[in-house]
Amino acid sequence: MVHRHRDVQGGTARAAVFGVSDGLVSNVALILGIAGAGTDPSFVRLAGISGLLAGAISMAAGEFVSLKAQAELVERELEIERISIAENPEAEEAELAAIYVERGLDPDQAGRVAAELMSDPDVALEVHAREELGVDPNQLGNPTAAAAASFVAFAVGAFVPLVPWLIGSGTSAIWASAISGVGAAALVGGVLAMLTERSVVRTVVRQLLVASGACAATYVIGGLVGASVV
Repeated sequence: MVHRHRDVQGGTARAAVFGVSDGLVSNVALILGIAGAGTDPSFVRLAGISGLLAGAISMAAGEFVSLKAQAELVERELEIERISIAENPEAEEAELAAIYVERGLDPDQAGRVAAELMSDPDVALEVHAREELGVDPNQLGNPTAAAAASFVAFAVGAFVPLVPWLIGSGTSAIWASAISGVGAAALVGGVLAMLTERSVVRTVVRQLLVASGACAATYVIGGLVGASVV
């Protein structure tokens, strides 16, 4: 039966998952930390909105720069390999044959396979990139798409714990923000478990521990800082 694989190397899916999780945890921690200090609700709202915008922009910029740098490094290595294939085809063919011998082929069979692959420079480059660099030259990722996915995902995650403060304040908003943040973290864990086909319970519990730990720690610290300032 023929099956298809998702693109897990492009960076966009990773950026989206990491973005929504980071936005959720970081902003709920920020909001509860500020709220724990006992400040005015309008300041909590301002801090939450600022955290959303600053975090989303920072995540997008960081994702773009990191993925772009990674792609440029890989492209540089591919160019070195391309030149070597053109100038030293015999050495590259022998290197490829040696790889297949290590994989279990007998030397004669490995030599024939390597010779066949080396007959087409484009195929040879792709094979050498996979075998030597461990990358697919056709899946270096799209920095712009990854940055956009990271921005949107972070903003969505960061908006969830902010909602209670846009429509309310006080203790009820604190509890609503914490519960919505932890609940959304559990939802993210469930979706992630479905995508990776791993244990739903284990993944959800992991997300809950991270989110609830961040909430509790920042709220307590915020309260201590607020008390000390007062």
